[in-house]
Amino acid sequence: MARRGKRAGKAGDLVINGTVIDPGARTTLELPIPHLYTHTEMAMVVHVIRGRQQGPSLFVSAAMHGDELLGIEIVRRLIRLKAMRRIRGTLLAVPIVNPYGVLAQSRYLPDRRDLNRSFPGSNTGSLAARLAHLFMTEIVSNATHGIDLHTGARHRFNLPQIRADLNDSENLRLARAFDVPVLLGSNMRDGSLRAVVSEHGLPMLVYEAGEALRYDEMSVRVGVRGVLGVMRELGMLPPARRTRKKREPYVSKSSRWIRAPKSGVLLDAKTLGSDVVEGDRLAIVADPYGESEQEVIAEFSGIVIGCTYLPLVHEGDAILHVAKFSDAEEVAEYVDTFQAEYLDQG
Repeated sequence: MARRGKRAGKAGDLVINGTVIDPGARTTLELPIPHLYTHTEMAMVVHVIRGRQQGPSLFVSAAMHGDELLGIEIVRRLIRLKAMRRIRGTLLAVPIVNPYGVLAQSRYLPDRRDLNRSFPGSNTGSLAARLAHLFMTEIVSNATHGIDLHTGARHRFNLPQIRADLNDSENLRLARAFDVPVLLGSNMRDGSLRAVVSEHGLPMLVYEAGEALRYDEMSVRVGVRGVLGVMRELGMLPPARRTRKKREPYVSKSSRWIRAPKSGVLLDAKTLGSDVVEGDRLAIVADPYGESEQEVIAEFSGIVIGCTYLPLVHEGDAILHVAKFSDAEEVAEYVDTFQAEYLDQG
């Protein structure tokens, strides 16, 4: 059971916000964060599940951006699974990293800062910096591995995918275990959680799927199964009783958002998971008054891993996110099979 204790604790103790969590314990902690200006108390909630046997310590975080809600449901389902009774090591599950953003249904904090550009933070800095510092001090410092759950932005939908530094062998091993069709070797962004965690030598994956302010059942199921796959790969859970044949995921080293060449109505756009061949027509941007149309042509081959659902675009708006693949048709076929498997479960 959890008990209050000194911050240091004994060697090997897990201490979060002054609470010592013993092996075999399961508890929910509320980490105090700054009040609202109405003086309403606020907290970052963390579910801690410790096995009796030693093992890795995995943090799983969601709602870093307050309008990206899908991960909240993934964490909720994850901690309710009976499999958690057999855990080795520790699971640190934070369903809402940014409660302020969730309250406002906004990506940002009240100070208009992006929390995922504010790491490692400071306990004397801005609101964003203080929240980032708390997460680093109480969660990341107690972890050996991490998974951060994200979605597309508003009106943009992401195909289930893992983003990580795939040049790191441990990241690549865990990314494969997550079992999604597409792995994207994406660049680090200054101030992001992934960049700072990487500097600390912790392997970390970012799961991207679905759309802001929406739940998508397939994306939730993929996320839950993916986290379980990583936990099994780390030895935190026993192997699954029923094992299905896994296919090797496809790795893309680069991707690009295709942007609208002019303002207008977006028509006949490629759909999520579609294969793209260099020279293909990706979409049409039409004058809403019917006087002109302009085709958007693919400059490279790949598959669509993200798209906008808005039919109205301004010049320069992101309309399709395409990951580069030389064998795009083969990847698209795998994506179709993968999605069909989850739809059949429903």
